[in-house]
Amino acid sequence: MVDTNKMDRNASGGAGTEGGRRPTGVPAPPDAAIALADGGKAPEADPRYPNPQVVEKPVRRRFEKTYKLDILRQADECVDTGQVGALLRREGLYASNLSNWRWQRSQGLLAEKSSRKRTAKQPTQDPRVPQLQRENVRLTARLKQAEFILEIQKKVSEILGIPLRMLDNEGND
Repeated sequence: MVDTNKMDRNASGGAGTEGGRRPTGVPAPPDAAIALADGGKAPEADPRYPNPQVVEKPVRRRFEKTYKLDILRQADECVDTGQVGALLRREGLYASNLSNWRWQRSQGLLAEKSSRKRTAKQPTQDPRVPQLQRENVRLTARLKQAEFILEIQKKVSEILGIPLRMLDNEGND
């Protein structure tokens, strides 16, 4: 039995592509010659030819509140079988989008007048905080009073000529 593929390659002068390499007698593709002539860049480095190995990161779509409300209004107006599906196909949406948007509408998150921006959730306050703040104010006032009394004691001891160190030592015995 004779291999016809081998015969075809031999008949064409050995210009087959077996093994993935270009035979010596076959010229390079015209795109590569143009790219090399333009700036000496290989086709894979040229921005006109995107690299097939690098996948672009998809960008997540965001929808305005007005758009969501408009689509929900159109979906609510659909009465015949298949109209909602046609609407979703036309707009490039999923049924889950409608479900989520209907839930948002029921929660009041799609209200047109509401311009509520998302913020970080406020931490809940410990119920002891007001009591501790009052106690802090009371103790601060007592501290000021004690410091005032110490200042008076220093002045009295200075006027009477009683050294404070002797008083400090007597209190420790």
